[in-house]
Amino acid sequence: MPSSTPPALNTAAILQKYGLRPKKKLGQNFLQDPNILEKIVAIANISKEDTVLEIGPGLGSLTRHLAASAKKVVAVEIDKKIIPALKHSLSGYANTTLIEGDMLKVSPSEIINAPEYLVVANIPYYITSALLRHLLENNPRPNRMVLTIQKEVAKRICTPEGKKMSLLALSIQVYGKPEIAGNIPAGAFYPPPKVDSAIIHIELYKEPRIPHLLLNDFFRLAKAGFSQKRKTLRNALTGGLRIPVEKTESLLKNAKVDPRRRAETLTLNEWANLTEIWQGIEK
Repeated sequence: MPSSTPPALNTAAILQKYGLRPKKKLGQNFLQDPNILEKIVAIANISKEDTVLEIGPGLGSLTRHLAASAKKVVAVEIDKKIIPALKHSLSGYANTTLIEGDMLKVSPSEIINAPEYLVVANIPYYITSALLRHLLENNPRPNRMVLTIQKEVAKRICTPEGKKMSLLALSIQVYGKPEIAGNIPAGAFYPPPKVDSAIIHIELYKEPRIPHLLLNDFFRLAKAGFSQKRKTLRNALTGGLRIPVEKTESLLKNAKVDPRRRAETLTLNEWANLTEIWQGIEK
């Protein structure tokens, strides 16, 4: 198993050799700056006992750095045409497993054999929200996630509770504590993206902050509340849940939540209380 820092890949030369062009529809901006790659691995705090899941390995620049630090790396790549180049880049790394497929259609349990694992990846901007929720709402959940994502999305994810939170922020903060661990200049990628990027670190709780028995209804309520985020909770929940307004008013009254408030202002504890009362009403 390699242990030294891998030499940098010449992204442009590899693409030319294999007749490839970065695909905008797949969000292919290849992270190639060795200093940033090392920083990501350091933030992830990877040990020789760790199994790491990487989504969208591209040409393998980050994969090789992960393989040099981890026990095993499982890399899932959706682009069939890039596979030959990726296999060549990873040829000297026996502790890597390459899977061709769409991570959004794969359960972690199908590809991860270890009881615990980490997710470290430079993920395409267009699937950030869907991918994060897919990984967190399926078992087994990772212990830690370190991702490079669009800077503005990272900021939204890290919004404090009750401070104009998005549904994505709420969905992630149920499972773990997110923080921005660093910024990445556009020049660290090939080709450079048009938006700024950030490294986000999410340490997952052993148990979600919403009890397991409430999770399904919590997400149902939250999705309804955020479905029309400019509307008050009274109107958003009535429309999103398709229930009489009187039932919504009773729910909010019992939860001691002002019906004029908006979903983005509620804390996780308020959502948990709201969900518990909703379950009691539904039963």
